[in-house]
Amino acid sequence: MATESIVIAGASGDLGARIASELLHKGAAVRALTRGGSAAPRLETLRPLGAEITSVDFGDPAALARAVEGAAVVVSAVAGLRDVVVDAQGQLLAAAVQAGVPRFIPSDYAIDFTKLPRGSNRNLDLREEFRRTVDEAPIRATSILNGAFMDMLTGTAPFILFRFRRVLCWGDPDQAMDWTTIADTARYTASAALDPTTPRYLRIAGEELTARGLAELMTELTGRRHGILRPGGLAMLGAMIRMTRAFTPDKGELYPAWQGMQYMHNMYSGLPKFERLDNDRYAMPWTKARDVLGAFLARGAS
Repeated sequence: MATESIVIAGASGDLGARIASELLHKGAAVRALTRGGSAAPRLETLRPLGAEITSVDFGDPAALARAVEGAAVVVSAVAGLRDVVVDAQGQLLAAAVQAGVPRFIPSDYAIDFTKLPRGSNRNLDLREEFRRTVDEAPIRATSILNGAFMDMLTGTAPFILFRFRRVLCWGDPDQAMDWTTIADTARYTASAALDPTTPRYLRIAGEELTARGLAELMTELTGRRHGILRPGGLAMLGAMIRMTRAFTPDKGELYPAWQGMQYMHNMYSGLPKFERLDNDRYAMPWTKARDVLGAFLARGAS
């Protein structure tokens, strides 16, 4: 059984709570940080499993350093804009360094943003900015890149237009894209947190999918022919993104419509496609799109 002490920030979110739960099931001592005593129902579900819930002011460097002291690794699963991804994570990173924590896992969990041109994705630009901060810090860091969350195929992202029996495609319908479920990402991250030999990057994908492959899968699962809807190429999508952003007031939303469009543009461009995968580093099964979409359709989707 693992006995390492793991500090996790962001356990009030879906991914963070899953990572914490996986660590607890592996026998780790988990300390989940919450900022300012904010209400966090998911954190309370972790307490009966043995997690220690610690409220701390991220703006208090000394208190934050005490909160992470003794940890083998600090795992971040926070989500937000600059105030969270750059500022709050920067405070967490500084506290880990001050407390002598040997390892840090930043909240990256995305397509390979290190290969994207700046300005192509606002949210991933923030991760790239923080990456440079991490690389300058005297701590061993490991970023886990998982592509897109496969769970989004059920409607969160408009890749599959269920009502029209079409797969939305911008560009090449045979462009491969990396997808991993939230659950598999959490399971893998927990194993990486307990592994003191992790490299700077770990890249995983539960499945590599194309628009054509998704259409074929949906046809098989539903018994109804699904085709590909290609309204235009990447240049047209880029123009639509610029127009949507220009006419959409910036309300500080994490996922405005144009942000999702940026992510889709990135994926269909092929630029962030993983060249190799680290799936085999830990012994675990991988959930496939057939499983995710099959379960979704069984719940009554059409």
